[in-house]
Amino acid sequence: MQDPNLLVGSSTSDDAAVYRLNEELAMVQTVDYFTPMVDDPYSFGLITAANALSDIYAMGAKPVLALNIVGFPINELPLEDLVAILQGGADKVKEAGAVIAGGHTIVDNEPKYGLAVTGLVHPDRVITNAGARPGDVLVLTKPLGTGIIATAIKGGLADEAARADALEVMITLNDRASRVMSEMGVKACTDITGFGLLGHLYEMVAASGAGSRIYLEKVPLLNQVRTLAEIGMVPAGAYRNLEYLEQWLRWDSNLDDLDKLILADPQTSGGLLIAVPGEKAGYFIEALLAAGVDGAQIGEVIESGEPLIYICK
Repeated sequence: MQDPNLLVGSSTSDDAAVYRLNEELAMVQTVDYFTPMVDDPYSFGLITAANALSDIYAMGAKPVLALNIVGFPINELPLEDLVAILQGGADKVKEAGAVIAGGHTIVDNEPKYGLAVTGLVHPDRVITNAGARPGDVLVLTKPLGTGIIATAIKGGLADEAARADALEVMITLNDRASRVMSEMGVKACTDITGFGLLGHLYEMVAASGAGSRIYLEKVPLLNQVRTLAEIGMVPAGAYRNLEYLEQWLRWDSNLDDLDKLILADPQTSGGLLIAVPGEKAGYFIEALLAAGVDGAQIGEVIESGEPLIYICK
């Protein structure tokens, strides 16, 4: 029998677990861990911490505590690189108003860094994947394309402008968008990471018992993303995401394979995808802008007996 205080577990593919401590307080926990997507160790630390913190923000919670998880090839890379990674993580966690209280490090063949993060939220204000309802408007708070640009960086084909744009997106916290959606009583949100926009949207509508429609031309993209995709800079994860989701996707006939891959591009520290009641959508976009967040209205939640996603031009 499941503990009644476990408010959110793994059944709905939510971004974090939620455990009720008492009638006024619930604990939100998540963990993220991966290999470098950029060469600079300090930037790697910033990105990884922002990515881990995003799971807490997606649930409408405030991060308070983090623990480092590190694998490092101590005999192959200078110790200064490890220090820079940890400094990046510490600086981003501090920016979030939380603290790092230690962690665990092992010797590994390849650098790996992650964080286990704990946040707090009122039990009645938890925001989950499963709260989307037909008529809700879908709002995305960051442009897509970090996976494609990271692939181009590894291939030596991304210029400095593309690098800088992707880095800025990946190190930016989702704290302001989270605060706005909590203040407006939003019930459904997820953050966009490794499963891409389509994969995380599928998890949301599947958990909510609904379907969705998105409009390609309204989905914001980083500069140069389509150009880089056209020359083959698409990560393998985008193809895997599409293959996994194939039976649930319904494409307009005038969309091409590049469009599909871009929407399935695995993101690192992507934006929040928020389902906002239709009557509040205008006010919500204005509130995001006032908070310094460029929210894009990219589609809507619809009635559906299956978690189908219709992609229109």
